[in-house]
Amino acid sequence: MTRYFLELSYNGRAYNGWQIQNNAPSVQQTIEGSLSKMLNDTISIVGCGRTDSGVHASYYVAHFDSEKSDKIEKDDFIYHLNCMLPHDIAIKSVKKMAGGAHARFDAIEREYKYYIVCKKSPFYFSSMYQYLIPLDIEKMNIAAKSLLNNTDFTSFAKLHSNNKTNICKVKAAYWVKEDDTLIFTIQADRFLRNMVRAITGTLIDIGRGKISLEQFEQIVESRNIHCTKSTAPAHGLYLTNVTYEDKI
Repeated sequence: MTRYFLELSYNGRAYNGWQIQNNAPSVQQTIEGSLSKMLNDTISIVGCGRTDSGVHASYYVAHFDSEKSDKIEKDDFIYHLNCMLPHDIAIKSVKKMAGGAHARFDAIEREYKYYIVCKKSPFYFSSMYQYLIPLDIEKMNIAAKSLLNNTDFTSFAKLHSNNKTNICKVKAAYWVKEDDTLIFTIQADRFLRNMVRAITGTLIDIGRGKISLEQFEQIVESRNIHCTKSTAPAHGLYLTNVTYEDKI
């Protein structure tokens, strides 16, 4: 068996997240189906992490094992795989890896970006969160920076997620404005389910003046999942990078 890493991107609008579901389409299931048909074999893939229903990935990594190296290592393999996949999933590369390489467990850092478009647009309403109320980005950045001083993110976890630990090391968190778009970037060694959307929604509440910076700190320090009441919609969130010690 040879292990391969896939680099890919996808629009999550039509999928119930990355992970295979019993009664709903998933990105993982869709790619596995196409790979299995191409290689005439049952292929299982392992992703670098879960993304929730409706969340996108401009950069994602997954691995799979196969004995069909004669087919996979052909120059036109990616072309034919992309032809089989729907328009909302795109494979960038397939690379042969050492046998123990793992798309999820070997990742040392992940990055998400959340996009808010600040004016009505007929083009971005499904790929960004359209939010027309003015926001105080300066206060949002003060709150975002304070996340780097915390490691326990229970307050932003999803109920009944059964996490072994809610400890995450956030390495960067900041907002920038580009024309009519606000972009929130957050980098960490790992993320809890719903964590980025819950943080984003709470930071929006700060920008609106619904809660103060002091109240935000109290929410974080409470480590109480019931203190977070705002969650940003899924369609504005993108997984944008996954970092490994050894380059793919």
